[in-house]
Amino acid sequence: MPEVKRIRRKPMSDINVVPYIDVMLVLLIVFMVTAPLLTQGVSVELPNVVSDPLNIGKDEPMVVSVDSKGAYYLELGDKRDSAQSLASIKELVQKVLRQNPNTPVLVNGDKNVKYGSVIALMSTLQNAGVPNLGLLTEPPK
Repeated sequence: MPEVKRIRRKPMSDINVVPYIDVMLVLLIVFMVTAPLLTQGVSVELPNVVSDPLNIGKDEPMVVSVDSKGAYYLELGDKRDSAQSLASIKELVQKVLRQNPNTPVLVNGDKNVKYGSVIALMSTLQNAGVPNLGLLTEPPK
């Protein structure tokens, strides 16, 4: 009769984790190298082109303006000439969108306004539930 060899298994406490640590460190290095590349901006020069006007349909659009000082105005009803806070603009936009969710919303920004002011306005409008947002521009001369 042939002799039967018994195979001894290693206990679970003897699992070699060194290869797993090596893979984890390689992945860490890859993420450390690629993460800064994802957050950097690229300097671009936009072309001057004539664009077609928006087809806004029969609904009158809400126009939210930012002047050169960073003050916000909502052109809706009789409150066109008074500056408003972002919170009050958000509340008014939400009310209008509850009544008519298809109302187009356009942002009219002064060319000298700080970029952060326009981004804060766009973020507020997004939080108010505006699904699509248009930017008003003037054609090049």
